[in-house]
Amino acid sequence: MRIVLADPPAFTPAYDHELASALARAGADVELLTSRFRFGDVPAAVGYTRSEPYYPLSSRLFGRSRLRLPLKIVEHPFGVAALNRRRADVVHVQWLVPELDARLLQPRVPSVFTAHDLLPRRTAKKENLWRDLLARFDRVVVHSERGREALAELDVDARVIPHPVFRSDPARQDDGRTVLCFGVIRPYKGLGDAIDAVRRAGDARLLVAGDPLEPVDGYRAAATGLEVEWRLGYLPQAEVDRALGEATVAVFPYRPELDQSGALLRALGAGVPAIAYDVGGIAEPVRRFGAGRVVEAGDVEALAAAVHELLTDAGALAEARAGAMRARDELTWDAAARAHLALYEEIA
Repeated sequence: MRIVLADPPAFTPAYDHELASALARAGADVELLTSRFRFGDVPAAVGYTRSEPYYPLSSRLFGRSRLRLPLKIVEHPFGVAALNRRRADVVHVQWLVPELDARLLQPRVPSVFTAHDLLPRRTAKKENLWRDLLARFDRVVVHSERGREALAELDVDARVIPHPVFRSDPARQDDGRTVLCFGVIRPYKGLGDAIDAVRRAGDARLLVAGDPLEPVDGYRAAATGLEVEWRLGYLPQAEVDRALGEATVAVFPYRPELDQSGALLRALGAGVPAIAYDVGGIAEPVRRFGAGRVVEAGDVEALAAAVHELLTDAGALAEARAGAMRARDELTWDAAARAHLALYEEIA
């Protein structure tokens, strides 16, 4: 079976690589169509081919500058044309540019879309736009039951394929009191709540590791008096591993925004317990595997209590670590590839 995966903006290069590699291991002929990743190296293609027909100029001339957007709009139709020219049994789109794809994207072969962000914040209120777009695909994939329920409100019968973990084995340098806040820093990630919770939890060190997409001066001021280390910027894999190896627990005090968190799956994949707000599908792997604690969204006091418990109760921490290891063993990319291939066979 020939599968073409498409991630036009290269939002999730690690996910794309792992899924493409796993599909190839399962016997599929896979091509990934994407654009140049603007912030670092991407894994070498293993068993599949990677092409970058999307945004050849804007992805090279600009970083995060909004100046790239007008050029990106001009370039997008050429990427869609390249996708349409590919010979495939199934086209699987990972991300959409909704206002443009509403006019341009008309899949010519059986097609699948993965709703990583159920309804991205910029267009979330345009329900008719999303109903029309999602109806063009033969199948829609989400990562959680919460995601399935959310899309059911748009009359979309989505299929749940859990997001696999990103397995790693970092050198353990855990001091027993380090709370990791990891991933791209955006307003919905709840860094302010993490700072507040660590302050209330008592004897704890906060490690903030990620690339800021918002100013951090206010967060730095809020963290005055705490033991905090800031490792800011797009971190190479070695630095990601170092941060995960130092973490006792990781916190994910997200506001409602997305279905699942790649940062969470990196933590669990390294055997690091997670403490998460109950939003989207974030809580599902933590609950399912007993891989940490889940608290009500926005309840900073409960977040702090969970941090305190896992940092001070050796038995509870050991159980949570065992749960993270169970998640690591069960939420594999090979299992996800088998589920995707079964889905593709329904429509091809």
